Amino acid sequence: MPASRRGSGSVILPSGQTLAIHTRTQDEEDLPHATKKTMADHLRKYESLFTLTPQRMRMIVEAFTECLELGLSKPNQIVPMIPTWVFGWPTGKETGDYLALDLGGTNLRVCLVTLQGEGKFEITQTKYRLSEEQKQDDGQKLFDFCAECLQTFIESNTGDGPGQLRPGQLLPLGFTFSYPCTQERIDHGELIRWTKGFGAPNTEGRDVAGMFKKSLEKYQLPVELTALINDTTGTLIASHYVNPRTKIAVIFGTGCNAAYMERVKDIPKISHLGIASDAEMAINCEWGAFDSFEHEHLPRTKYDAVVDDTSNKPGEQAFEKLISGRYLGEIFRLVICELIDEGVLFLGQNTYKIEKPYCFDTAFLSLMESDPTDELLMIIGIFTHFFALETTLAERQFFRALAKLVGRRAARLSSCGIAAIVNKMGLLEEGCSVGADGSLYNKYPSFAERVHEGLVDIFGDRGRNVITHHAEDGSGVGSAIIAAMTKARREAGLYPNV
Repeated sequence: MPASRRGSGSVILPSGQTLAIHTRTQDEEDLPHATKKTMADHLRKYESLFTLTPQRMRMIVEAFTECLELGLSKPNQIVPMIPTWVFGWPTGKETGDYLALDLGGTNLRVCLVTLQGEGKFEITQTKYRLSEEQKQDDGQKLFDFCAECLQTFIESNTGDGPGQLRPGQLLPLGFTFSYPCTQERIDHGELIRWTKGFGAPNTEGRDVAGMFKKSLEKYQLPVELTALINDTTGTLIASHYVNPRTKIAVIFGTGCNAAYMERVKDIPKISHLGIASDAEMAINCEWGAFDSFEHEHLPRTKYDAVVDDTSNKPGEQAFEKLISGRYLGEIFRLVICELIDEGVLFLGQNTYKIEKPYCFDTAFLSLMESDPTDELLMIIGIFTHFFALETTLAERQFFRALAKLVGRRAARLSSCGIAAIVNKMGLLEEGCSVGADGSLYNKYPSFAERVHEGLVDIFGDRGRNVITHHAEDGSGVGSAIIAAMTKARREAGLYPNV
C-alpha cells in the first residue's frame, strides 16, 4: 500500500511483517504533520462554509427587520422588543446626584454619579465581589446584600467635602438589572429567568424591584428606586448624553443585544395605554434570539448545530450563538476536532486536552489573529502551553486563517443586526452613530472594521454613514441619567402610571 497522504501508513513486507511509516513534511519534524497543500485544501472548504456574501447579508437584514416589526406589534414574540418606559432622549441639561447599582455576573457595582449638564458628569464607584454561594442563595438575601453594599457606600461617601453626599440626602437610584424581565412600568420588573450563572431561588416570576425596595426599607436607606433598567438601554442613553448623534446602542460581548429609540405610534402592542403617538420610547430588542427554533435565515454550519444542541438552551438564542464571545472559541475547536478525527491534524499526539468542550477560549482567537511574528510564535505558545500539542508553520497559518473566518463571520452578522435597525428607522441618508460596547467589540482585533465593512457590503457606499464608536458606561452613568429623566417626568406628571 502506498504511503498515506495523511502523513502515516503501513507497508506489508515480503516476510509478512508490517512496517509502519510516517511521511515527513517539509518542516522535517519528528511527528507526522499535515502538509501545506493539505491545509490549503481544507481552508478552501471552510472559506465557503463561513463566508457571508453581500447578497446573503441583505436577505438576513430583510428577515431581521420583519422580525423587529413583529416584536413591536405583538407580545411574546421570538425577538421580544421590550418597551423600557424610558421616554425620549436626555436633554443634556440633567443635573444632580444620583446613585446607580449594577448587578453583574461577577460583581455588584455601586456608583455615585454627579450629572453636570452639557454631556458632562463625575463618577465615584466601588465594586463588591459576588460569591458563587450568593448567586445561588435565596433571592431576598441577594437583595439584602445589595442594600448592605449600598449602605456601606453611602456611609463612606457622606460628609461636607466637595463631591460628597449630605447626611440624610434622599437619592434617586437607577438599578441596572440585565436579566430578562417583563416591565409594566419603569420601577417594576418581573424576572422571566436568571442568566449569567445566577440561580437564586424564589426570584423568577417575582417583581425584583419590589424585592429590592423591601431590602432598602429593611436597612432604612435614604434611597428611592426610580428606574429598573437593562444595561443596553443605559448604554443608549449614556452614549447619546455624551454624543447626541448616537441613535442605536449595541453590546457584543459574552452575550449580544441592541437598544434604540422608537416612535410610540410604531409600537402597536402598547397602543391601549393612551401614550401620545408622537412620543418616543427606548426599546430593548433582546435580539440574540433572532431566528431561534425555526433556523430559517442564518447560515448555520454543522459546528453551530453542535454548539446549539449541547448548550443549556437548545434552539434558543440562535443569533447570539453565532456571534457572541461565549461561543466563537468553541466553533473553532469543533473544526479542529473534526480534522483530528479525519486524521489530518496532530497524528501520533495526545489530543485529549483540546477535546474538552469550551476549553478553547475566544481570547485565543484574538491572540492568534494579532500574532505579529513570521513564525506565529503566539500560536505555538497557545497550542503547546494549553494543549501540549506541537504544530508546524503550515498548520499555524491554517489556524490563523480559520480564526479570521470565524471572527469575520461574527462581525458581519453583527452588522446585519445594526443594518436592520437602521433600515427600520430610515437612518441611512442622514447617517448615525452607534454606541458599541462588550469584550468582542473592545478587544477583538478588527471587529469594528469588519462591522463597518459589512455595513458597506449591505448598503453600498451609504453604509459609511453609519459609524460605531466606543459606548459610554451604560450600567453606571446611563442608569443614573435614566433615574434623572424618570424623576423629572414623574414630577411633570407625564405618564405617571408607567
